[in-house]
Amino acid sequence: MLDVRQVRQEPDAVRARLAVRGKPAETDASVHRVLELDAERRALVGEGDDLKARRNAVSQEVGARKRRGEPADDILAEMQGVGERIRAVDARLRELEADLDDALLRIPNLPHESVPEGGEESNAVVRTWGGPRPFAFPPRPHWEIADALGLLDLPAGAKLAGSGFPVYKGMGARLQRALIQMMLDLHTEEHGYTEVETPFLVSRAAMTGTSQLPKFEDDAYRVESDDLFLIPTAEVPVTNIHRDEILDGARLPVSYTAYSPCFRREAGAAGKDTRGLLRLHQFDKVEMVRFERPEASDEALERLTGHAERVLQLLELPYRVLLLAGGDLGFGSAKTYDLEVWAPGVDRWLEVSSCSGFRDFQARRAGIRFRPEPGAKPEFVHTLNGSGVALPRTVIAILENGQQEDGSVVVPQALRPYLRADVIRPS
Repeated sequence: MLDVRQVRQEPDAVRARLAVRGKPAETDASVHRVLELDAERRALVGEGDDLKARRNAVSQEVGARKRRGEPADDILAEMQGVGERIRAVDARLRELEADLDDALLRIPNLPHESVPEGGEESNAVVRTWGGPRPFAFPPRPHWEIADALGLLDLPAGAKLAGSGFPVYKGMGARLQRALIQMMLDLHTEEHGYTEVETPFLVSRAAMTGTSQLPKFEDDAYRVESDDLFLIPTAEVPVTNIHRDEILDGARLPVSYTAYSPCFRREAGAAGKDTRGLLRLHQFDKVEMVRFERPEASDEALERLTGHAERVLQLLELPYRVLLLAGGDLGFGSAKTYDLEVWAPGVDRWLEVSSCSGFRDFQARRAGIRFRPEPGAKPEFVHTLNGSGVALPRTVIAILENGQQEDGSVVVPQALRPYLRADVIRPS
């Protein structure tokens, strides 16, 4: 959520930064709506304060007259009208504050100064690691490899829950477990994160705090009777661990990592990338979340991205890092790096991680603050998160990059102790 004071004091600067996202008419209208509501709210607050001051003064005058034995009917009649107006002002203020909060919740974060304009075509390749492996045979797509190796049963998943809900079997299930364990060990033992295990259902307040709501409610799975949501990512519960708290500045940074399944309806993505594991409604992911001092958040994003890259390096997967342009930036993010692995079987780059800095956007929504020093006025922390990493497309890349002509798949060296296998062979 943006600070209403910033919108009020720097409306042109706010519009200019939002324009980097590529929808100036929409964002101009949103900013205009906030300014209108804020102006009316401030005017009513002033009127209400004046009326209440008048009521207090008259109350004192009534008391003084009664002590002197003088009548006070005239000013008591006046106060009846004042009281009615105060009640009307207070009622309208409650409406305005709710409308203003809703309007602010629907405005995306301001892009970081380093974020370029443009859409997906303007995403900038920051760096690459490794390169495509040469094949002496036509590389097969992962769904053919997985089927031949008995790793997946997509028809069974479709029977259980519909398309986009895979069943992993045998070495396929073991591969999921091995990857999760490897990543959690890496992030806790080498990168210094504290592992947490959180609920897979969260409240509306939690979803709002990390900016999934209200904008993306149609993309979420909701348990209507309890108004709870299946998490789209562990970012939601992990970030909300400190909702409505004031952290000790001496503790910062605070960093967590967590495994969770992720549930996404993706209402606007029907029919896209439906083969194999390319696009799922349920998938596994290891997440990293950081709470940082504002002055440290830019450097922390680089460090966080490096932690995700380390996973891909250990898995020996060629990848590239993209700085997302404004038009491709997530709603709540100020700056995002996407990590994409090369998948030779489908002949394309596949996103396996997004590492984002949110500045105080999430913290303002969730009420997460810190004291820079004992006794100091609380400030909003800066939050960051990143996939460390998502499993489905990582599995795609492992199968397609490691495939051999005989149908087997060579397991990356770092993963072998967890999978307890060097090669995945047909059963």
